[in-house]
Amino acid sequence: MSDIVSIKDIEIAGKKVFIRCDFNVPQDEFLNITDDRRIRSAIPTIRYCLDNGCSVILASHLGRPKEISSKYSLEPVAKRLARLMNKDVILAKNVIGEDAKKKVGELKPTEILILENLRFEKGETKNDENLAKELASMAEIYINDAFGVCHRAHASVEAITKFFAEGKKAAGFLLLKEIEFSKNLIKRPSRPFVAVVGGSKVSGKLQALTNLLPRVDKLIIGGGMAFTFLKSIGFDIGNSLLEEELIDEAKQILRKGKELGVKIYLPVDIVAAPTCSQESPVQYVSVQEIPNGWMGLDVGPASVTLFKEVIADAQTIWWNGPMGVFEIDKFSKGSIKMSHYIADTHATSVIGGGDTADVVARAGDVDEMTFISTGGGASLELIEGKELPGVKPLRIKEEQ
Repeated sequence: MSDIVSIKDIEIAGKKVFIRCDFNVPQDEFLNITDDRRIRSAIPTIRYCLDNGCSVILASHLGRPKEISSKYSLEPVAKRLARLMNKDVILAKNVIGEDAKKKVGELKPTEILILENLRFEKGETKNDENLAKELASMAEIYINDAFGVCHRAHASVEAITKFFAEGKKAAGFLLLKEIEFSKNLIKRPSRPFVAVVGGSKVSGKLQALTNLLPRVDKLIIGGGMAFTFLKSIGFDIGNSLLEEELIDEAKQILRKGKELGVKIYLPVDIVAAPTCSQESPVQYVSVQEIPNGWMGLDVGPASVTLFKEVIADAQTIWWNGPMGVFEIDKFSKGSIKMSHYIADTHATSVIGGGDTADVVARAGDVDEMTFISTGGGASLELIEGKELPGVKPLRIKEEQ
């Protein structure tokens, strides 16, 4: 039983419902959606509202627009959702402007309206109460189903909840599922529990690493962040990515791991290149032999074999962050192989959103994973044990 108010706990029949979704989907240069997982994930909550005769207003951001431009329009999202649900989806031309208000006013039960990109309004990322109030005035019920933005205090995520009374705001099915999963992962993982952490920066994952150490049996560190660790134990890492100011923290994590009996694995070889580009020449070298002026851009074949051994007996695997610059083909092998190996284990595999989810999709392993989070940053903060600003207002109030 969760301590968060679920959409099923409140009365929504026939009401106007405002659902904050996370439709921040990847697109190619022609604005075609390359992965619609986030749109599909929102459908159960939308369907539930339609089945209850609600009129549904959907809101989301897309990308980080500096100004209003068609490049960041939610039009492709509206089209894809209409196709997936086999139902008309109305798109407003703006967020709280005349067109949006008119369409909200005319919305009938079981109709779906999508507001334009929330971040076209400057107040969204500033958690502006006036914007939140305008959005709240559109509906009688507020549902948050956007796990990917719950770690941000934005107007449509946090401030808006102040304008809905108890019993008028709740979490959607996707949000509940994400939170339950993260909670169980930390409290009751089947062991051995292996964390695989990658991505470019240690700074973004430092708190999670510190929090994970007492809970995991093994820790694999790959990606750009591995070089700060390699440097901290005395390797010459050439021009590889380094966070100089975090060398001491890296040492501390390795020391703490030793004390706790957690086995920590770093790459033993890497794919090195003078520049980060598809045209660049590459060398496969051990971490002792990175050529002067070259940089490591992926974990090498020996590391991949080592990591495969490490996860072979795992019962639970949590993976957050790619093993290299996977966007460039010649530096994607480490991440793709890692994905295949995790997919091949019998472990409960939890993929922490963002880039890691893109790797798994690219590797074709989506169906083999137990759970793929829709939010990278948010799933990290849950693992860190933080209270998410978007979730806090949806908690069940203690009876006085």
